[in-house]
Amino acid sequence: MWIAKDWKDYRLLDCGGGEKLESWAGQILVRPDPQAIWETPHTNAGWKRSNARYHRSSSGGGHWEKGDLPQQWQVRYKALTFNVKPMNFKHTGLFPEQAVNWDFAMEKIRKAGRPVRVLNLFAYTGGASVACAAAGASVCHVDAAKGMVAWAKENAAASGLSDAPIRYIVDDCAKFVEREIRRGKVYDAIIMDPPSYGRGPGGEVWKLEESLYPFVKLCTQVLSDTPLFVILNSYTTGLAPSVLGYILATLVGERFGGHTEWDELGLPVEETGLALPCGATGRWMAY
Repeated sequence: MWIAKDWKDYRLLDCGGGEKLESWAGQILVRPDPQAIWETPHTNAGWKRSNARYHRSSSGGGHWEKGDLPQQWQVRYKALTFNVKPMNFKHTGLFPEQAVNWDFAMEKIRKAGRPVRVLNLFAYTGGASVACAAAGASVCHVDAAKGMVAWAKENAAASGLSDAPIRYIVDDCAKFVEREIRRGKVYDAIIMDPPSYGRGPGGEVWKLEESLYPFVKLCTQVLSDTPLFVILNSYTTGLAPSVLGYILATLVGERFGGHTEWDELGLPVEETGLALPCGATGRWMAY
């Protein structure tokens, strides 16, 4: 398991009973987590004095029960700064386990010894975009949600990267890639974090099980002749990390050689010393 263990502002204090207890720069949140199905004694005081708790509804969705909680605040990861806030369906705008992928991408970019163009698809609030730009890459950030792209710009500004070469695009990712192919644009690295299900701005339907393989195949057409890496991430329950790795090995590795690896992402749990599984990632790299 690839464990995001270098956080200072984020801490996973405890988890169990279908919930996790977190500290986000001192703000204590309780959120549902489908992986934490074991029981916990709830001895950590944070369970009783959290700043906010997300309650699921039996009919779907849910709501936040908030105490003394800022409308928005910031967390730092190494030299990066991100804005977080409670959103619909339990989210905060940041997935802290993705820090291991940020570190991987930043290291590859810094060691490349050449200009690197990164395409970040389903880019959300721009964690990976900010990380890659901070490492010196030029980035194309694509997401279908206008609000998420605006949030990504705010995160870049918070990290002192307002003037970094980041191009922000609000579009359906597949349609954007198709246009880039027609325009002859290429990228040295691609990061993809596709949803299990979604709709593009024009009502385009995305179902991961049906769309993932052909989408990754499409994306290989915008890779440069000397690509650096490809990251494929998924939070779809039941999709094994090896599936992501096999897709990359088949579609990228057979064409460019290199090396493919895959694993679960995880967060260290302070109360137990265990690690909470948080999705899966496949990575292809040239070396």
